[in-house]
Amino acid sequence: MASRPDTDDYLSLFLNDVPLMDVRAPVEFAKGSFPCADNAPLMNDEERHRVGICYKEKGQDRAIELGHQLVSGDIKAQRIEAWKRFVAQHPDGYLFCFRGGLRSRLTQQWISEAGIDYPLIKGGYKALRRFLIDSLEERIAQGEFRILSGRTGTGKTRVLHRLPNPVDLEGLANHRGSSFGRQVSPQPSQIDFENRLAVAMLKAHHQVGGPIYLEDESRLVGRCALPETLRDRMAAAPLLVLEQPLEQRIRIIRADYVEGMCADYVRRDGEQAGWDNFRDYLLSALDRIRKRLGGERHRQLRVLMEQALDRQAHQNDLGGHDAWIQALLQDYYDPMYDYQLSQKQGRILVRGGPEQIVEWANQGQPA
Repeated sequence: MASRPDTDDYLSLFLNDVPLMDVRAPVEFAKGSFPCADNAPLMNDEERHRVGICYKEKGQDRAIELGHQLVSGDIKAQRIEAWKRFVAQHPDGYLFCFRGGLRSRLTQQWISEAGIDYPLIKGGYKALRRFLIDSLEERIAQGEFRILSGRTGTGKTRVLHRLPNPVDLEGLANHRGSSFGRQVSPQPSQIDFENRLAVAMLKAHHQVGGPIYLEDESRLVGRCALPETLRDRMAAAPLLVLEQPLEQRIRIIRADYVEGMCADYVRRDGEQAGWDNFRDYLLSALDRIRKRLGGERHRQLRVLMEQALDRQAHQNDLGGHDAWIQALLQDYYDPMYDYQLSQKQGRILVRGGPEQIVEWANQGQPA
């Protein structure tokens, strides 16, 4: 089979979810990589650290020599086996290192000596990251945005995914965007979040087209920060306001933050530890907004929440949660949202229930 050439067609890599083999050290990968990248390092963190010191003190040739000494024999054989597994699983992929230089060339050479030709990405991580930063700023500047707004518990994310061209910021950040928004699995690093966002924006532009629908978010989604330029565009964009009766909102909150989260914790940690961690998640989320609630209101809500958790634990009954959910919505989240919405009245395109919002958006209404 003819070998594939090295590539610098970064757009095609991201639009087509091409598998990428990141041969940088684990510490570099953890700081940030790309949605379709797997880490299969040439050197581990300690080896990279030692080679780096050698490079600074004695120059490139000695550093390369040390690298060959550190990654030799069984260690080298293990690394090559890991690369061969990746290549076998992803014959259409590419490999990269930080700048597309020594490490990726050496990896390519060793794979080639094992009888496999595998192409690399010219410019490596640095070029891919620069491409995404520039693309994201361009898409933010040129994109047309519509913002799905609505009170807490209206099920905005569910409705967002039914709209013509959605980009799910909460999904990309792995966080639901409130004090209670933490998920069982960790959030991505800031760089990973920005890279995911850039890829999602590129796909929204090149593969779907038309206005991009985003959920109304504050500057931070958990600990992932939205680009300032995107926040500015969102603050000026027209709104679709999702409305739901209070009873339905309570059901949605209970399903997402009680039932769903409890199941996720139990699945991850086992029955008892999962329950303990879920209980801690719910109570600590309430404690985080204690100052804003005020001492007395926080105390009352905490009593309601503890009673609900006891009822859930002993009777397997979720109904007790409705009391604190309703109080939190009516006394805390709704007044805050209503004030924010009052500042945006001139920008509302449509308001209504899920079906009205979805129907309006799919009719391609002009902004």
